[in-house]
Amino acid sequence: MRDPYEVLGVNSKATVAEIKSAYRRLAKKLHPDANKNDPKAATRFSELNAAHEIVGDPDKRKAYDRGEIDAEGKPKFQGFEGFGAGAQPGGGDSQFESFNFGPEGFTRTTRRGRAGGGGAGFGNFEEVLREAFGGAAGGGGRRGAHFEAEDFAAVAGADVHAEATVTLPEAAKGVTRRLRLPIGKDIDVKIPAGITSGQQVRVRGQGMPGQGGAAGDVLITVTVAPHPLFTLDGTDLKLDLPITLYEAALGGKVRVPTLDGHVELTIPAWTNSGRTFRLRGKGFPAKGRNGNLFATIRIVLPENSDADLDALMEKWKSDKPYDPRKDM
Repeated sequence: MRDPYEVLGVNSKATVAEIKSAYRRLAKKLHPDANKNDPKAATRFSELNAAHEIVGDPDKRKAYDRGEIDAEGKPKFQGFEGFGAGAQPGGGDSQFESFNFGPEGFTRTTRRGRAGGGGAGFGNFEEVLREAFGGAAGGGGRRGAHFEAEDFAAVAGADVHAEATVTLPEAAKGVTRRLRLPIGKDIDVKIPAGITSGQQVRVRGQGMPGQGGAAGDVLITVTVAPHPLFTLDGTDLKLDLPITLYEAALGGKVRVPTLDGHVELTIPAWTNSGRTFRLRGKGFPAKGRNGNLFATIRIVLPENSDADLDALMEKWKSDKPYDPRKDM
C-alpha cells in the first residue's frame, strides 16, 4: 500500500484539522456511489479509508511515524509497546471510529483513548456521507434527522465493472470464462451464444457486498476479437475465398471454412474474381437462427513463374484477345 500521507494528499506534519479536511474531501469524491461507472472507485475508496485508519488514529499515526508499523498497520517488528489505545496528554477521553469499504462491505471499528487538541470525534464517517449525499443515506433525507452508523449500514453494495475479450467462435457458441475482478475476486462468467462487441453480461450479487442490503452486481462488457478469416456484418459472415486459375476456368469443388468446420462449395466453370456465393445458415447465431456466410472469390496465381503458363498466356493473348475494361 502507498504511504498513507500520500494517499490523503497531505504531508507528515499535517495537523489533525488538515487530515480531517483532506479525508472528508476525498471520501466524497471517491465514494463508489458517486462513481458508479468507474470500476476502480471501490479500490481507491478502500485505500483512502486504510490510509485514514493509520494517520487518523493518534496512536497508530505516532507508531507509523516512528517506523513501528507499515502502511497497512502491520508491526515491523515484534515486541514494541504502546500500540493501541493509549493516553494522550491535553485532551479528554474520546471515541475513534473508522469505516472501511472493501470486499467485505463496510466495516466499522471503534476504539477508546485520549485525543489531544481537536482530535475528539475525528473520522466521523457519518458526517462525510451526510455531506456527500445530502443526508439521504439511511436517514431518508429528513432535515435534522439523526444520522447513525446503523442507518448507513443498510446500503446496498456497489456494482463492479469488468471487461472480457472472446474469440468469434466463442461468441458464436458461448463460453464460460474465469475473470479476475478489479476488487481482487475471481468469478466464472457464462458468456451466452450470439453475443456481440459492446454488449454486457450481468452477474447478479457478485459485486461489492452490501451492509445490511443486497450485494451489487458485476457488469462485464464483452469485446469480440477480430478473426483472421471472417468479418462479422450483423448476423452475416463475410469471407474472401482464394481459388486457383484452373479452378476458376474449369470449375470444381473447394473446401470453405465456417465457424462449424469446413463445407464443400461447387465453383462453376469460368468463375471470375469478385463473384460471391451465399452459404445459408453458416453465419452468426442470433435469436434462434443463424445468419449467412458470403464467400467472395479471389483468383490467385501460382507463387512462382511457370514457363508453360507464360507460353499459354502469350498464345491466348495473340489468338483470343479480350478487354474486360471495355465498359469502363
